[in-house]
Amino acid sequence: MDRFMQAAIEEAKKGLEEDGIPIGSVLVKDGEIIGRGHNRRVQHDDPLAHAEIDCIRSAGRIGKYNDTTIYSTLMPCYLCAGAIVQFGIKKVIAGESDTFDGAADFMKEHGVEVIDLDIEECKTIMRDFIQEKPEIWYEDIGK
Repeated sequence: MDRFMQAAIEEAKKGLEEDGIPIGSVLVKDGEIIGRGHNRRVQHDDPLAHAEIDCIRSAGRIGKYNDTTIYSTLMPCYLCAGAIVQFGIKKVIAGESDTFDGAADFMKEHGVEVIDLDIEECKTIMRDFIQEKPEIWYEDIGK
């Protein structure tokens, strides 16, 4: 596993340690992490504080995003995929899409390269969380 996905997993674990949803993300440009984030919906009482949004916010205004790659432990949802498309991020590397299939097709239709690494650790983190706190998870995905 590369260091960028490992950093995203570390972010997911931070979210879990904060009693939040364990999804993490990092934004990479020129081989360096320029933004980090994790799902903070519970911690901030903010329905839009998804990991990828938190990550992009932490990177700040960088001008063009077309030469960045976003790593996420879970396939981005439509909210996050919309931000990815809006800002012109051209590559998404997801840890998994088994526990939530996300918006991969939407991103691909808008010219984003999407790679699903199918990492067991990412799946285990999410399965355990969904089993322990289904009401929080289903709130997060709007069900």
